[in-house]
Amino acid sequence: MPYLERGQKGFGRALAALFAGGFVTFAILYSTQPLLPVLSADFHVSPAVASLSVSLTTAILAIFMLLTSAWSEDRGRKSIMVASVLASSVLAILTALAPSFLSLLVLRAVVGATLAGLPAIAMAYVNEEFHPATLGIVMGMYVSGTSVGGMSGRILVGAMSDLWSWRGALAGLGIISLAASILFWRGLPASRHFTPKPGALRRLAPSLAAKLRDPGLLTLYGLGFVLMGSFVTLYNYLGYELMGPPYHLSQTWVGLIFLVYLSGTFSSTWMGRLADKHGRVKILWVGLGLSIAGALLTLAQPLGVKIAATALFTSGFFGSHAIASAWVGKRAKTEKAEASSLYLLFYYAGSSLAGVTGGFLWTRFGWPGVIGLIVGLLGVGLLLAGGLQHLERLTIAAAQGPQGSAGGQPMGAHHGR
Repeated sequence: MPYLERGQKGFGRALAALFAGGFVTFAILYSTQPLLPVLSADFHVSPAVASLSVSLTTAILAIFMLLTSAWSEDRGRKSIMVASVLASSVLAILTALAPSFLSLLVLRAVVGATLAGLPAIAMAYVNEEFHPATLGIVMGMYVSGTSVGGMSGRILVGAMSDLWSWRGALAGLGIISLAASILFWRGLPASRHFTPKPGALRRLAPSLAAKLRDPGLLTLYGLGFVLMGSFVTLYNYLGYELMGPPYHLSQTWVGLIFLVYLSGTFSSTWMGRLADKHGRVKILWVGLGLSIAGALLTLAQPLGVKIAATALFTSGFFGSHAIASAWVGKRAKTEKAEASSLYLLFYYAGSSLAGVTGGFLWTRFGWPGVIGLIVGLLGVGLLLAGGLQHLERLTIAAAQGPQGSAGGQPMGAHHGR
């Protein structure tokens, strides 16, 4: 069967479907983040407890992504992805009816499990069904959908909660997501090149264990943990800071703060190119430094400075994450999908653990306590980047041998850049 390519019937619909699928996944995943102050007030829970509506979802997502990826090797791609977005959209609507905070958490936990079906499989589906010459534009469209979904979902929820309530906002986003899910279902072509690989779940544990024995990959996983941990912590509690004195911003304006995500769209591409030119470690240090500087500058009281500092922090995060996640694929010589899945497991684990910890620090120390945690995490990130540079120097030295010959330079010799 021919691969999908430009000019072929259905190619445009397939691109639109992938965009819609990415939109749904990340709009729903972070839909409660701008609502944390409102949930605290409505359910009379602390910021740390309210943040569980984000942290629990991302933790469950990370675990189920590993399992769903292997399961799809047995069961196929499209059916699982369609079930994922449709079920998640229905559950998103049901969260608006949650009678208690505990029931809201239970629904959000199930949402984490159902959401895993798309991001765990999308790349494998694209590689199987689309012509290699079109992979760049196809994956670009999917990633654009995730970016737009993550940003606009937060903005829409913030605006709709001011118009109606947090319940109306979540229901509204769920309905929008359900419409996009139907577009995904109808527009995505059926799998034509999928070949079942029975026993993938049984092979998963040994494969993951092998990846965890690689010190370079383990260091990159730690980097993912501290990057996402710092990022989610800042955005979890920024709303509390801006809705309180002296700012007293509305929910709509707090939601609009997420427009600074656009700075990350630019920095991830720009810093990726700089990493290719000047070396990954050097630019990784730059990205981490920008995030640290941005986090510290949010301690300034003027609102304009605080927003600009948030944009600087966001730029550093997205650039660093782009370098680290791409490095995982280059470092892993075999079973790259499992290596990337493990990176995402640590990435979302950082989101969950640091996100909740930040709530306790907010309650005890306010915004300076949150920033202290973020700067501490990113400081560990600087040390991990230094560890990556050391590991790669050892790899190059071992490959060159006692004669210092460059002839034995390994494929991974440029990883330390």
